[in-house]
Amino acid sequence: MRFYSCLPLAVLGLMVVSNAGFAADPETSRSDDHSRLMVYWTADGQEHPVQNAADWAIRRRQIIAGMEQVMGKLPDRSKLPPLDVKVVERMERDGFIRLGITYLGADSARIPAHLYLPKDRPAGRRGAAMLALHQTSPRGKKEVSGEEGAAANQAYGKELAERGYVVLAPDYPSFGDYVVDFHKSRFASGSMMGVFNHMRGVDLLQAREEVDPARIGVLGHSLGGHNAMFVGAFDERLKVIVSSCGWTPFHDYYGGKLAGWVQDRYMPRIRDVYGLSADRVPFDFYEVVAALAPRAFFSNSPLGDYNFDVAGVKKAEPKAREVYALLGAGDQLQIRYPDCAHDFPPAIRRAAYAFIDQTLGHTPSRNVPE
Repeated sequence: MRFYSCLPLAVLGLMVVSNAGFAADPETSRSDDHSRLMVYWTADGQEHPVQNAADWAIRRRQIIAGMEQVMGKLPDRSKLPPLDVKVVERMERDGFIRLGITYLGADSARIPAHLYLPKDRPAGRRGAAMLALHQTSPRGKKEVSGEEGAAANQAYGKELAERGYVVLAPDYPSFGDYVVDFHKSRFASGSMMGVFNHMRGVDLLQAREEVDPARIGVLGHSLGGHNAMFVGAFDERLKVIVSSCGWTPFHDYYGGKLAGWVQDRYMPRIRDVYGLSADRVPFDFYEVVAALAPRAFFSNSPLGDYNFDVAGVKKAEPKAREVYALLGAGDQLQIRYPDCAHDFPPAIRRAAYAFIDQTLGHTPSRNVPE
């Protein structure tokens, strides 16, 4: 279990969600080449090399500022109302109990979710927990349950519970049972609404008596894959982030055609403010990956992914590795390139679970998938 105590997260600025200490406008003071991770800009627009953790903290603040320009600001979390968790369903399964719950999230809406509680968890001992974020599917949280009708290779909510994790699988806004009118929301994007809600999910897990609040991670596929990265960038409490088929730089997403990103439930400012131009969007996935450092990040990036082009991932990997190396965490960035399509096959899930186990210091109660 490696949390890199020699590089405190506060020093690295891993939870900065404002421009405090940085006066420059990230649109005017930075390069349009978001792959240039090892430079930062001062308030007078001067470019400087990133040479140490303190320099990286400045660069990371600029990344978060760029993300917020597209997604909207993360709301103040200093005075949140109670979660008000309500149990609406209870199901007994082999190895775990699954509760259907709702809890208070964005815009005072109630977030529907499944909470998986392993049966063999030793009494009085706190263990590891995971957020399990679903792909684009009208089934929402049910997609990760392994139930009849769910897509193949998507049962990671159920599988993580079988391995002994407490698992929270929420609906993303507008999927599953989560009905939302984005036009009446205070959020500038569904993506930031998702970040806020997923952070509320971390709040919920940390409050559970079964959960060690220092051993929480997040995993998702496709829509869930990039949302795992987004919430990971904003929430330092997540010690391991797993993204399956969730990202490629914007210029490599369908050749720079960004229409898929601009629905209300994603990031409409990419269209309304930045004119669907990958050159103008003030952040990119090179930076999102680097913003996770030095925490553990595992990416499943298949060679045949029709949605998130592997060529872009392969361009971004060496750039992000420079940041991980700077922070003494080179082994915490793992990217796999299986020869398959937009999928999360069993062998890669096993590798991802082993990575999660190692990071969170978890001994699985069952080795699934077989």
